Amino acid sequence: MSAVVEARGLVKTYGEIKAVDHVDLTVEAGDVYGYLGPNGAGKTTSLRMLLGLIRPTSGQSRLFGRDPMVDGVRALEGVAGFVEAPRFYPYLSGRKNLELVAALDGGDARTRIDAALDTVDLTSRAKDRVGGYSHGMRQRLGIAGALIRQPRLLLLDEPATGLDPAGMRDMRALIRSLADGGITVLLSSHLMNEVEELCNRVAIIRSGRIVYEGRLDELRASAAGSYLLRTSDDARAAEICASRPGISDLVVAPDGLRLRGDEEAVEALSLELAGAGIALRALVPDAASLEERFFALTEDPVEGAQPAGERELERVA
Repeated sequence: MSAVVEARGLVKTYGEIKAVDHVDLTVEAGDVYGYLGPNGAGKTTSLRMLLGLIRPTSGQSRLFGRDPMVDGVRALEGVAGFVEAPRFYPYLSGRKNLELVAALDGGDARTRIDAALDTVDLTSRAKDRVGGYSHGMRQRLGIAGALIRQPRLLLLDEPATGLDPAGMRDMRALIRSLADGGITVLLSSHLMNEVEELCNRVAIIRSGRIVYEGRLDELRASAAGSYLLRTSDDARAAEICASRPGISDLVVAPDGLRLRGDEEAVEALSLELAGAGIALRALVPDAASLEERFFALTEDPVEGAQPAGERELERVA
C-alpha cells in the first residue's frame, strides 16, 4: 500500500450507540490532512482505532501498510503524536519529561532532545517544571516528545484547542514548518480556519459518518453556480440581476455582487450588462469558504444519525 494511513469501513459501537459508522480515510505521503468535525462527531474514537488503542467493532486500518491489530507496536514505527492531549509529570522539568520519553525509544533518541526543544521554542524553559507551563507550552512539549521519534507521520488531535489567538497562530506556524520539512500530518480539529489554512486534503465527519473526503480546494469549488460580479455600477447591475431569469440568491456585498445561475444565464446577464453600458470588472466563480461548505454538507439530517444541533461546530474568527 502506498498510502501512509488507510482506514476502510471502521465501525465502533458502544451498546446501541454507533460512535463511528463505516469511516474510510486515505492519507498520502506529504499530506497535511485535516480531520474536521464537531466535538463528539467521532474524530477521537476514529484516531484511537487508527493507532490500535481501541479495537474496532468492524473494519480495518493501516499505517504504512501495517494493521495495528495484527502487527502491534510494529505498526507504529515512524508514527508519533498525541490523541486528546499530551500527558507529562507536572513535578518534573520539560527536559526530564523528554528524557523519559527518549528512554522508552532507546537508541540515540536522547541526542534529539535539544533539537526538539529548539523546534518548539522551549529551550529557555526546558529546566522549568511542567506544572508551571501554560497550556500552549504543554501542547508544544507534546510535539517535542513526538519529534524525538523522528516521525514520518505526525498525528495531532486538537492541538490548538484552548489556546489564545497568539498561541493558535504559533501552533499553526509550527505545524506548517514541520509539514514543510517533509512530515505527513494528520490533524484532527473542529476549528475550521485552522484546517483551511494548513491542510491540502480534508475529511469531514458528522455523527460518526464521513460526509466528504478529498482535496480542500475541490470542496470549496464544489459550490457550482456561485459567482462574484464586480462592475462599474454595481447598483444598476444589481437591478438588472434581480430582473434576469435564471439568476438567484443575489447578495450585495462590500466587494461586489454575489449570485447564482447556470452558465447560460450568467452569459446572458453579461451581455445585458454590456448593452446597458455597464463595464464588467470581474465575473468569476466564487469559491465557498470551508465553513460555508461544511454547513452545506451537514445542515440536513444524516440518516440514522443524531441531530447535529447539539454539537454545533465551533466558529473561530
